[in-house]
Amino acid sequence: MPVLRIMEYIKYCKRCIMPYTKPDLFIDEEGVCSACRSYEQRENIDWNKRKKELEIILDRYRSKDGSNYDCIVPVSGGKDSHFQTIRMLEMGMNPLCITATTDHLSEVGRRNIENLKNLGVDYIEVTPNPVIRRKVNRLALTQVGDISWPEHVLIFTIPVRLAVQFNIPLIVWGENSQNEYGGPAAAAENNVLTRRWLEEFGGLLGLRVSDLVEQEDFDNKNLIQYTYPSDEELKRVGVTGIFLGYYLPWDGYSNALISQAYGFETYHKPIEGSLINYENLDNIQTGIHDYFKFLKYGFGRATDLACMHIRRGRLSREDGLKLVKRHDGKFPWTYLGIPIDEVLEEIDMTLEEFIRVCDRFTNKKLFLCDTRGNLVKDKRGNLTKVNDDNIDEKIKDKEYPVASREQTSQQKI
Repeated sequence: MPVLRIMEYIKYCKRCIMPYTKPDLFIDEEGVCSACRSYEQRENIDWNKRKKELEIILDRYRSKDGSNYDCIVPVSGGKDSHFQTIRMLEMGMNPLCITATTDHLSEVGRRNIENLKNLGVDYIEVTPNPVIRRKVNRLALTQVGDISWPEHVLIFTIPVRLAVQFNIPLIVWGENSQNEYGGPAAAAENNVLTRRWLEEFGGLLGLRVSDLVEQEDFDNKNLIQYTYPSDEELKRVGVTGIFLGYYLPWDGYSNALISQAYGFETYHKPIEGSLINYENLDNIQTGIHDYFKFLKYGFGRATDLACMHIRRGRLSREDGLKLVKRHDGKFPWTYLGIPIDEVLEEIDMTLEEFIRVCDRFTNKKLFLCDTRGNLVKDKRGNLTKVNDDNIDEKIKDKEYPVASREQTSQQKI
């Protein structure tokens, strides 16, 4: 039987199970990743002091005469945006909740949006042209390997555009993924959300909105909602923002528990490619988005979640590794029970074309390939990573038996 030689070795954090392939992650000489080190620092945080800092900022931006909203809270209807809204109401704020309509909203996602509105807030949902949206989805998937690129842009641009339009300076975001600082509103000076700051957190992946006009048959008038306000407009209103997760202890699981107590609805079983049933419930395209992360970097949403629970002592590293092997990186045949064909039809793409796009974005150094360099897939189209943990580094020189070229060519998804 032909063999293949492993040419790469994936290094993992010794404390959690995050691989070094995660962008911007650093694993130190003790084998511990920067995310775990950052979580260690939480023990040294004076959360009472942080909450007081938050109260001072909120008082600074609170409408004095009640003639305008106190802040904008960008919401999707998920557990975290429920938590943000609940906390703002508890702290006496009058928020305007804003949703940038998701790509393919699920039924449970719609019910959760309605539940969030019934917490007692004014609410606006902005839906960009769906015909243009589908074209942008397809372009983003084929060019940067992220079908959710337009959603990630719009969740930053739409709330900021409405902040300018309604003259509401403060935007309350949720978790700061970098977990470094509170946001511009915490600064004594230069606290405006400039275009540069927004682009840093907007997940553009090298694809700019201006590129769409150059590459596709789009007019600027079709992309208004995808475009940031000018820095002059931002400065005129003084638009700024904070990350609530900097000021209050942030934990997705506890956020879900609190949100459920206020009517937030979970899924009836663990979500495909995940370990849990309480997040990413709104967008049917999320299954494809998470799968491409696995193809590019060798880890998916199950790894993210396992690491979060390991750091908080709710899951052992050993059990986390077992769960990730069971759930991570499976071909996204369905998501929330909706078949992939339904999603691909929306962007005018066949399953065969989608598989070719998947293969083009797959980092072959991270997955088993046959002697001709073709990715080895099982009968369900699933790949196999070269190693799932910090096993013997001599794996680079190890040979594995693989299917013959004839067998490999007969594999179908």
